[in-house]
Amino acid sequence: MTNDEQAIREVIETWMAASRRGDVATVLGLMTEDVVFMVPGQPPFGKEAFAAVSEGMKDLHIDGRSEILELEVLGDWAYLRTHLNITVTRPGGPPVHRSGFTLTILRKEADGRWRLARDANLLASDS
Repeated sequence: MTNDEQAIREVIETWMAASRRGDVATVLGLMTEDVVFMVPGQPPFGKEAFAAVSEGMKDLHIDGRSEILELEVLGDWAYLRTHLNITVTRPGGPPVHRSGFTLTILRKEADGRWRLARDANLLASDS
């Protein structure tokens, strides 16, 4: 495994751990300023909208697992395909399970850190 591949895996691990802790600031720091998210049922959105949605989810407990199925580094760009299993629990509410695949593009920025630049997330309810 190359240093870049290891660094990208660490980005994903950090993202998942920060999500479990509700640490929005850390998650936002793992994104480029021009990040674009694509999810079913809504138009693409960026970092500001992600932050606003995350602030509205502070009372939720999020837990999950990300399995990297494919990871390719191409210079200062990389893509990865993952399978996610996520459980979201509202205080006093039943857990909601979602799973599915993502296709993510990362960019190595001037500071040498890999950050998420584009993400297509196809999670669906497991009900």
